[in-house]
Amino acid sequence: MSSSERIHVRAPGRVNLIGDHTDYTDGLVLPMAIDRYMEIEGRRVDGAIELASDSESQDVVISLPVSDVQQLEPAWGRYVAAVAAEMHDRALPTHGFAARVTSNIPNGAGLSSSSALEVAAGLALGFDQHAVELAKLCRVAEFRASGVPCGIMDQLVIAAAVNKHALLIDCGSLEMTPVELPSDVDIVVLFVAHRTLRGSEYADRVAECARAEAEIGPLRDATLARAASIDDPLIRRRARHVVSENQRVRDFTAALAAGDLRGAGELMIDSHRSLRDDFGTSVPVMDEAVQRLSSLPGVYGARMTGGGFGGCVVALTDKGALDEGWTVHPVGGAAVI
Repeated sequence: MSSSERIHVRAPGRVNLIGDHTDYTDGLVLPMAIDRYMEIEGRRVDGAIELASDSESQDVVISLPVSDVQQLEPAWGRYVAAVAAEMHDRALPTHGFAARVTSNIPNGAGLSSSSALEVAAGLALGFDQHAVELAKLCRVAEFRASGVPCGIMDQLVIAAAVNKHALLIDCGSLEMTPVELPSDVDIVVLFVAHRTLRGSEYADRVAECARAEAEIGPLRDATLARAASIDDPLIRRRARHVVSENQRVRDFTAALAAGDLRGAGELMIDSHRSLRDDFGTSVPVMDEAVQRLSSLPGVYGARMTGGGFGGCVVALTDKGALDEGWTVHPVGGAAVI
């Protein structure tokens, strides 16, 4: 491919309306891609990736094929390098590029800036298979780059989102159902505290869920009664969150379809309480933000969103009810422009 050929790809961030820490147990989630983007624009070149960023002081230079993802500096380039390495390992056609990354997805806010970078990198490198396959590849790349054993929710909604809809995802079957959002509400995201999943207790939660499944079988199929039979109180709480959160995703989706905004908001608050009390992924400043927002006129409900340990809260509100945070809109998935 000619070195003069231009590339321009764009991948959105995401916010998860409900269904956190269920994806890596093949459960249910309801995220939406949002109108904040990671873009890569430049030209194709052979044998290397040369990448500058408006938000990072150090450029990335990667020789292809990638030899060692974990030793690459600066560290932000590892996400791109890991995607390139996965494509090479799978014998997929791969082209280098010299480009610039621009983004208005804030880092460390829990809006999946790393997943957006991975998906955008895959498209820039020439990945041309189905969005589900791109998401699968980028999920493996995330672990390869960061060591975080994430589920597939972030990469899949970023790659496959449907414009003007949230996406109900069964993370076991990878079945996706677009869910129309009411036209008379706002989805508001409020940044509360910086966070990173690297070095957090995220991997501990994955391991704790695995312990629960070793005792009672797949959590996606478990009942609350089955979760209550677990002897270890910590593991019992982790299982109770996942089982109850899967049901909340179902109930929230049904509430939206019925126009029951109050019921949907209450489910968001219940989800936050479960993440706080049973899953231990909230922090006091997040709890305070959810409590304050949920008490305001025109706010149906709020909850922390994403992997936890900081980041953002998301609120379901009447239009114009909040004059803080970002009002975000559901958009389609990543694309070559």
